Amino acid sequence: MKTQTSILLAFLLNLGFAILEFFGGILTGSVAILSDAIHDLGDAISIGISYFLEKKSHKQPDDTYSCGYARFSVMGSVITIMILLFGSILVIIGAIHRILTPTPISYDGMIIFAIFGVAMNLAAAIVTRGKGSLNQRAVNLHMLEDVLGWVVVLTGALVMRFSDFYLLDPLMSMGVALFILVHAVMHLKEVVELFLEKTPAGISLPAIKAQLLAIDGIQGVHHLHIWSMDGMTHYATLHIVTGADSHVIKSKVRACLEAHNITHVTVEVEHPDECCEHMICQVPLCTCSHHRHHHH
Repeated sequence: MKTQTSILLAFLLNLGFAILEFFGGILTGSVAILSDAIHDLGDAISIGISYFLEKKSHKQPDDTYSCGYARFSVMGSVITIMILLFGSILVIIGAIHRILTPTPISYDGMIIFAIFGVAMNLAAAIVTRGKGSLNQRAVNLHMLEDVLGWVVVLTGALVMRFSDFYLLDPLMSMGVALFILVHAVMHLKEVVELFLEKTPAGISLPAIKAQLLAIDGIQGVHHLHIWSMDGMTHYATLHIVTGADSHVIKSKVRACLEAHNITHVTVEVEHPDECCEHMICQVPLCTCSHHRHHHH
C-alpha cells in the first residue's frame, strides 16, 4: 500500500508542476524551462501508468494469471525506463542544438523557478524513496533525476546571471541527461534479467543445494530452479530424493529456503527406488531397473 500511495503522490506533484512550468517557460522565455515542462509531463504520464500497474500488481492470483499480477509492477518500471531513455536522448539533442546556437535567457525568473523546482521534486523524491518494488525504484530514480536537473538549472542560472556564460546551460543539461541514461540502462538490465528468470541476486544455487543435502534424511536434490516474480518475491521448485517421512522433510526444506527469502516453494518428493521422469534428472541415485536397463 505504501508503494502505491507514494507513486500517486509523485504523480500529482509532477503533473501540477508540469502545468506550472509551461506558464513559467512562457513568462521567462526560457527554452530550458519549457523543455523541462515537456519532460515533467512525460514523467507524470509514465508515473500515472506506473501507479495503475502497481495497483494491478497487488491483485490476487486468478485463473487468467495463476502466478498473480506481480510482474505488472515490473512492466511499470519498463515503461518508466523507456520514457527516461527517450527523454534523455531528446535532452542531449536539444543541448547540442543549444551549444551550436547560444540564446540569452531571463535569469531571474529561471532562478525563482529552479528554487521551486528543487523543493517540489525533492518532496516527491523523499515520498518515493525506500526499498520498494522495482517500479517504485524506477519512479524514485525519476524524481532524483528531476531534483538533480533543477539543482543544475539553479546553479547555472546563478552563474550565468553573473557571467553571461550561456554555454553552461546546455552543457549542464547534457551532463544530467548522461547520468540518467547510465542509471536507466543499469535499471533496465535488472528488469530484463528478471524477465529471463535469472537466479535472484545474492542467491547461490550450489550453496542452497549443499544446505539442503545437509538436512538429515535427504539423499539427493535435483531439478532445483529459483526465480523471482518482481525482485522481491522469490519462487523455487525442486525434486528431493528421500526415504524419510516426506512431511517432515518438506517442512525442513521450506524452512531452509525461507531463510533465503524464497517464500513460494514447490517440492517433488521421490523415493530412492523411484526413477525421475525427466531424462535430464536421471542421476545415479536412481536405482530402478528401468534406469539400469537404460545404461546397460
